[in-house]
Amino acid sequence: MKVFRYLIKRLLIALITLYIIATATFFLLALTPGDALSARVEKLPDQVTERLYEKYGLDKPVMERYLITMKGLLHGDFGESIIYEGQTVQDIIAEKGPVSARLGLQQMILGVGVGLLLGILAAVKKGKFWDYFVVVLAILLISVPNLIFALLLQMVFAARLKWFPVIGWPSAGQWFSGWKYTVLPTLAGCFGYIAAYSRLLKASMLDVMNQDYVLTAESKGLTHREVILHHVLRNSMIPIITRLPMTVAMCITGSFFIESVFSIPGLGLYYVNAVAAQDVPIVMGETVIIAALYIFVVFITDILYTIVDPRIRISGGKR
Repeated sequence: MKVFRYLIKRLLIALITLYIIATATFFLLALTPGDALSARVEKLPDQVTERLYEKYGLDKPVMERYLITMKGLLHGDFGESIIYEGQTVQDIIAEKGPVSARLGLQQMILGVGVGLLLGILAAVKKGKFWDYFVVVLAILLISVPNLIFALLLQMVFAARLKWFPVIGWPSAGQWFSGWKYTVLPTLAGCFGYIAAYSRLLKASMLDVMNQDYVLTAESKGLTHREVILHHVLRNSMIPIITRLPMTVAMCITGSFFIESVFSIPGLGLYYVNAVAAQDVPIVMGETVIIAALYIFVVFITDILYTIVDPRIRISGGKR
């Protein structure tokens, strides 16, 4: 019963959270001057303008549009894009989602992998050159925005050295081809993961190294390598495992700035264009879907805590 009540409680919280996010997004867009049709109707006859505003419901009062929008969201109908005529939100997500997913997964796999290796190196070499090197590198990578790295990589390796294309992306549906187009955006987006995971694993390993059972293992004659592999590293992975689901969720929803810089036709680029053009259906649809994904991942993360640390109960507290 406790588990059932917990699940019901989390479901209600998720629904309320989604409602608040959708409502806030709608009214923030409504308060912004202008609308998605303003630029298109400047030179059109009044009758055509009226029909366009009627077609997209922009001729109605704000509260009426809000109720229509929320009713559509409740039925899973996000509506038709205003700036991308004939395309629904579902069509755009289905078409552009795999592009963002491939880019994000490549960034995550490279960034998390390198970050974990650097974190191990910094913890094992604590107080030595490699420790300070990783610390300085992490500070640098976390301080400089991905947008700056993207522009620098584009300028050096694409414009000057001409090793890679300046912009572009493989054709839709191609997951394992066109690698030359993916190298620079993958590098530009992986630096944040490297910084975050190297610091996280280093801190976790240093904490575990000070535990009594590690000192006991060393006193029993185990080599330093055996202690690190079988005791320290294994127990240090708990915060890594619980953070990974959120990382996966973040990486597959699109890199807004990187996709814009490299003209990658993913969800991030479309979202930025939709916000700039006040395309309410696109912004509302992507925002709600991304928020729902994050809420689901947070729930999975809570479940993972109970798996990797049996002392934590799903209903809260410790055993």
